[in-house]
Amino acid sequence: MPLRFQIPLSVPINTYQQALDWLYTFVPFEPIPLHAREGIALARMERMLARLGSPHTRYPSILIAGTKGKGSTAAMLASILRAAGYHTGLFTSPHLHTFRERIRVGNQLISRKEIIAGANELESIADEFPDATWFQWVTALALNFFAEQPIDIAVLEVGLGGRLDATNVVQPRVCVITSISYDHTAILGNTLTEIAREKAGIIKPNTPVISAPQADEAREVIEAIAREKNAPLILIGRDYEYELLSMNLQGETFTVKTPPVQPGRVGRRLRFFLPLLGRHQVVNATVALATAAELQKQGFEIEPRDLEDGLARVQWDVRFEILARAPFIIADGAHNRASAHELVATLDALFANSRVHFIFGASADKDIAGMFAEMLPRASSLILTQSHHVRATPPEKLAARAAAFGIEPQHAANVETALALARTRSTRDDVICVTGSLFV
Repeated sequence: MPLRFQIPLSVPINTYQQALDWLYTFVPFEPIPLHAREGIALARMERMLARLGSPHTRYPSILIAGTKGKGSTAAMLASILRAAGYHTGLFTSPHLHTFRERIRVGNQLISRKEIIAGANELESIADEFPDATWFQWVTALALNFFAEQPIDIAVLEVGLGGRLDATNVVQPRVCVITSISYDHTAILGNTLTEIAREKAGIIKPNTPVISAPQADEAREVIEAIAREKNAPLILIGRDYEYELLSMNLQGETFTVKTPPVQPGRVGRRLRFFLPLLGRHQVVNATVALATAAELQKQGFEIEPRDLEDGLARVQWDVRFEILARAPFIIADGAHNRASAHELVATLDALFANSRVHFIFGASADKDIAGMFAEMLPRASSLILTQSHHVRATPPEKLAARAAAFGIEPQHAANVETALALARTRSTRDDVICVTGSLFV
C-alpha cells in the first residue's frame, strides 16, 4: 500500500478542521492500482459498514458510474426526485469550494457539526481498518449520514471506475453508466474495453441498467455484462431518442421520445428546458429521465411535472458556467479529450464569432496533449497556470505540450493572476474560458 501521511489515527475531533485533517490522513501519496485492490476493497468496505450497522441497507439508492457526465446526471436525477417530494441524499465528488459539497440532503450541504459527529463515529472503529482508503472513509461518512437523517433515496456517484469502488457495496434500484472515454488510464486501463469493464462492474443481477450512448467498444462490454447478470439494459439513443431544439445563454430546450408502453404503440415525445449548457447535457438529462422512468415502474410517484421542474431547477457548478459578461468568463471542468471536444462545440454554438482566451491548468495524469488538440485550434490566446494541488502540472511543462500546436502561451503563477492577465487582452465581446482540472 502507498504510504499515508504519518499522523496518529487516534486524535480528538472537536472541530471541523480536525475532522478534515483526520480524514486526510488516509490520502495515499500515489494512486492505488487495481491489482492491489482485488479481493479486498469491497470486502473491507462491507466490514466497515457492518460495524456502523449497515447504514446503506436502510434506504434505496441509485448508483452512477461513467467517465464524463456522472456528476451532472446525479444532480439532475436528485433534482427530479426532490421535485417529486422525496427526501433525497446526493453523494458526489470532487468538491469545488468546500468538502461539504460532497454530501447533501435536499438542497442542504452536510453541516460542519454533522461532519464532526460522523468523523468521531468513524474514528471509533478506525483501529480495526488501518488500510482503509480516504475514499472508503468518506463514502462511509456519507452512507452513514444518509441513514441518520433518514432519507427516502440516495443518488450516489461512483468515485473511480466502478467494479472496485467503495460505493459498489450498495444494491441499487437502478444502475447508471454515463459516457465512457479515456481517463485515469494508469489505473483503469488503456483501452475502452478495459475502462468499460471497470465501469460496468456496478451492474447487479436482475437490476435495470441505463446507459448513455457509447462507442461500440464500450457498448459491447456493457451489453455482455448486462446479459450475464440478466440485467435489463436501456440504451439512450436506441430506447430513448433525444433532440436538441435550441440553445442560448439561459439554457437549452430539447425533446425526448420515450419507449412505447406496449408493443405496437408509439412512445411519447416530451419537451424540457435545462439551464445547463452543451449538447452533452441533453444526453445526461435523457439518462436521468430514463432512470426516473425505471423508478416509476418500481413504485416511486414521479409525475410529468416533477420531471419538468426537476430539470428546470437543476444547479451544477463549473459545467460551462457563465460567471461574468463583457467579457464573458466561463468556467468548465473539462479534464479529458472528450470533454474538451464538447467544450469547444458549445463555445462554437454560443460564441461562433468571438475570440476565446483559454486559461488552462491540469493534473499531471491527464491527457494534456489530447485536450490541447481539441482546444488550441479555437484559441486566440492561452495562459497556463496551476492549482494549489500536489498533482498540478507546472506551467513550464504544459508549455512544452502547447508548442506542438504552434501557439506561444503565457504563464501565470496562479488563477487570479491568469484571470487579470486575460482581462487585459480581452474586449467586451471576447470569451475568457477557464478550464482543465477541477482544482483550477
